[in-house]
Amino acid sequence: MRIISGRHKGRRLVAPSKLPVRPTTDMAKEALFNILNNQYHLSNISVLDLFAGTGNISYEFAARGSEEVTAVDANFDCVKFIKKTAAELEFPILTIKSDVYKYLENASVKADLIFADPPYNFEKAEFEKIATLVFTNNLLNEDGQLIIEHSKHTDLSDVPNFVNSRKYGSSVFSFFE
Repeated sequence: MRIISGRHKGRRLVAPSKLPVRPTTDMAKEALFNILNNQYHLSNISVLDLFAGTGNISYEFAARGSEEVTAVDANFDCVKFIKKTAAELEFPILTIKSDVYKYLENASVKADLIFADPPYNFEKAEFEKIATLVFTNNLLNEDGQLIIEHSKHTDLSDVPNFVNSRKYGSSVFSFFE
């Protein structure tokens, strides 16, 4: 994985092989950030990265100037890796070790952008629960978006607040407002 743009552009990061993750591909990440760059001034937004894994998406936001980035993951080794890497890169990433659903049920934070990259093998109901908790608990700021990354075999177009989706290889980003 590498940082595509901003501070530390081109820097490669190598996560420990023992982490139970599937990082977003550089191609898909670059396409996503091209979309977001046209919608937001990334240095002015707050970001919540759910199922953060290696921190790949959090690093990209921080590299592009986002100063409020929170990475949530249930795996202790993932959180430890993100915290260590963020410190080395001097990125302002707050790490939280928590089950994402419990975090969303109790969160009092609001974000401009919430990115969720749960395991692709989740049942559709598990993906829907993310959107339900985000919108029921009013976790997005005005004009904010929820983006859920998932497999091309999962269709979230009938989930409430769905706006559109973009497919890149075997990955799909579904956007909710």
